[in-house]
Amino acid sequence: MQARLRLTRQQILAFRRRVGALDERMPYATTSLERAACAGLQDSMPRAALLSLHARVAGIGPSTLDDPALAQLWGPRYNTYVVARRDFALFSLGRLPDSEKGRLRAERTAAALHAHLDGRRMTDREAAGALGLGNSIRYAATTGTVEIRWHGARAPIVWSVPAPAIGPAEACRELARRHLHVFGPTTAGGFARWAGASAPSAAAAYASLEGSLVAVRSPLGDEWLLAEDEAEMRAPATASAPAPRRRVAACGGRGRNARSRDRLGARAPAAQRRRVLPPRPRGA
Repeated sequence: MQARLRLTRQQILAFRRRVGALDERMPYATTSLERAACAGLQDSMPRAALLSLHARVAGIGPSTLDDPALAQLWGPRYNTYVVARRDFALFSLGRLPDSEKGRLRAERTAAALHAHLDGRRMTDREAAGALGLGNSIRYAATTGTVEIRWHGARAPIVWSVPAPAIGPAEACRELARRHLHVFGPTTAGGFARWAGASAPSAAAAYASLEGSLVAVRSPLGDEWLLAEDEAEMRAPATASAPAPRRRVAACGGRGRNARSRDRLGARAPAAQRRRVLPPRPRGA
């Protein structure tokens, strides 16, 4: 049996900074936005996703979320997320419940919503009120047919989009691959908590990736890493990223993962924060 690859905390944090584009800002381009949103950017707090993009890409402005390369949806754990438009199916259909009850609830909610919208756009509050759904309107998002736009004030606008061509199992597998790449090393349990997926669904996604995973031993225990990321994980650490961008990696851009068992305390030391950030005004 092959011995597990042993990884240090420093190796893992350096790897996550590199794959998360937090060592150096990328030039503004479609490919840069897609890489920055590789694992989705939580936007439940107004403009949080914009801050996360600013940490990774140069030239980000107030209207960047309107870029056609990006889309918004109710993503992992039904939070508001900004994702690459090409990955819309992964963050929606990839979370379709695997139980018959959950799947039917999502499909029926989506069908009722689409019938009511009838090609129109309206606030989720208006649609949910008319259908008597309340916040359960968000269950429709896992069918991959609901897109939203939230400007950080008032209620999100919702509308219907065509169903993805990809299947739920394939979408879930690719979503698990993204989680492994950006938050690795990790486990099926960590993926389930992050995505809000069931334990069986997460386990099935990991089983389908078995041939492309490497067993590792991290400070948190036995975990998994994508085999294609092993060389990058072993690469020498580069210079530390500026404090504001490192702080985004730890607690502002990837959602609840920062509070999961995958957290490794990546916040920049106080000395680095003082060097980059302006002093706080007295009384603030």
